[in-house]
Amino acid sequence: MDTVELKELVAACVRKERKAQQQFFKAYYGKMFSVCLRYIKDRDSAQEVVQDGFIKVFDKLELFDFRGSIEGWMRRIFSNTAIDAIRKAKRNPFLSDQDNDFRLEEENALEAREELQALQLKYSVALECINRLSPAYRTVFNLYVFEEYSHKEIAEILGISEGTSKSNLAKARMNVQKMLEKMYNKIPQ
Repeated sequence: MDTVELKELVAACVRKERKAQQQFFKAYYGKMFSVCLRYIKDRDSAQEVVQDGFIKVFDKLELFDFRGSIEGWMRRIFSNTAIDAIRKAKRNPFLSDQDNDFRLEEENALEAREELQALQLKYSVALECINRLSPAYRTVFNLYVFEEYSHKEIAEILGISEGTSKSNLAKARMNVQKMLEKMYNKIPQ
């Protein structure tokens, strides 16, 4: 969809035209569902977050000024909506400093790392590992890696310190690496 078509579609959505809203929803549902799945493991819960996110998008669409990409603007709304859903589900899991979610045996760690580097990962395998992280680690990982927020921005969004953000990211990376090593070791050679 080119810029002119997008502006017309957005204008129709702002006027609350149902067909335009349906077209807009269909155009962006898949991408925004993927954003929500990076934060929320359960597909049904992620779909609820997508619904909530689209309600927010349609409420705020008149504020979009076309200076940046609409997808980037929407990703921020959807990631914040997912974070809000996590907060509602648990008081404040982002302050969790427990690293016992994924205690894995470290057998031949150096050899496993070398073999792991040679392995070409598919998106679905990496996403599965990310989804297995605790909410605190997964959220910081997604905000930093996929949404490209700085640690300062993450700290402000989640109400944590920059140090906690950095620590959660490091632990998330370590846990993803351990999960990938464990998965790789189960594959017959």
